[in-house]
Amino acid sequence: MTQTSNSMPVTIITGAAAGIGWATAQLLAAEGHRLSLLDLAGTQARARAEELGPSHIGLACDVASEADVGEAIARTLEQFGRIDVLVNNAGIGDQSAATVDQTTEGFDQVLRIHLRGTFLMCRAVAAHMLARKRGAIVNLSSIAGMAGIPGRNAYSAAKAGIAAMTRSMACEWARGGIRVNAVAPGYTRTALVEELEARYALDTRSIAARTPMGRLARPEEIAAVIAFLASERASYVTGTTIHADGGWLALGAPEDTLAPHGDRST
Repeated sequence: MTQTSNSMPVTIITGAAAGIGWATAQLLAAEGHRLSLLDLAGTQARARAEELGPSHIGLACDVASEADVGEAIARTLEQFGRIDVLVNNAGIGDQSAATVDQTTEGFDQVLRIHLRGTFLMCRAVAAHMLARKRGAIVNLSSIAGMAGIPGRNAYSAAKAGIAAMTRSMACEWARGGIRVNAVAPGYTRTALVEELEARYALDTRSIAARTPMGRLARPEEIAAVIAFLASERASYVTGTTIHADGGWLALGAPEDTLAPHGDRST
């Protein structure tokens, strides 16, 4: 049966122009969502929307700017009339330096994009969803927010904060018809990771060797978990963070115990 435009979910994805955001956009578009793709790179967001087809829009948005967020929500509502799903994916990398060499400006910027940005988007979208008594929000946390990773101070703090904020919002809004969940990806082979790899700021071979599944995630694998949480298939799931990390957090043994059990390639 062909869906009418009124029955097709309307979804906002932040950081939608690349990586996990773009993989999520492609999957949800294929599942019949009408998308509002938000990205700091507005030209790229608009190009991505055009690539997906006329049912989608791309907008420039700094998620840490209250004015930008308000404008993006207003433009989305003007275009589609409602918002069913929000995926908070926008983010930046941490400072590649020892803690004693990190700057407060760099620290603040990471928290500004990840934590403040997620808060602003959730607050703005929830006001609309509560009025309709339905909606799903999926936030992007990280394994960095669940485990100690030397040097990743701001990123880890932001991602741990997102997981905590997810729980708080889920409990606050559950009886208002909004589900709020998070995904905590492991290391994922995105353009950002490949750039860090090229600069020798990240050793993906060591990461893959330490991961029980023996490889990094593909963006589309994380997108599949996001799509599940955004869907009615997860209708009784709220306040949860799903770890999509190939077993990285579960490992409680030395790395060499993994050696006999499979390929370690990336």
